[in-house]
Amino acid sequence: MNVDFTVTALMFPTIPLLMSVYANRFHTLSALIRKIHDEYVLEKQVPPQWEKQLINLNGRAKLLKYTIMVASFGFLFNMLTVFALYLNRIFEARIIFGSCCLAMIISIIFFIIEIQISTKALRLHLSDVKINLS
Repeated sequence: MNVDFTVTALMFPTIPLLMSVYANRFHTLSALIRKIHDEYVLEKQVPPQWEKQLINLNGRAKLLKYTIMVASFGFLFNMLTVFALYLNRIFEARIIFGSCCLAMIISIIFFIIEIQISTKALRLHLSDVKINLS
């Protein structure tokens, strides 16, 4: 595959859009953590399900941190690909662009794992609610 400016340009709208999704998810998660913290500070009690929720939230925050960090490296590698192409270093540009693609794949895998953990958190949250679906 030939790597040229057109190929790298395809990644420019994709990476920031994906990073925006990750950042929104992180913002929502941090707001939830702050809300739980404030409730704890006011009530000084920890409901039994909170321990599992806090472990879950901590894991999700770590995963999102790695997701955003790896996506940032993907964006950096994409920029370095453009720079290598500018310097007419085609072989290096191919290696760097491959690294960009790999970084984005890893960030998406982290994001999928975070979504699965998030789903488990919702199940934990609903565990104390009995629903009659007859």
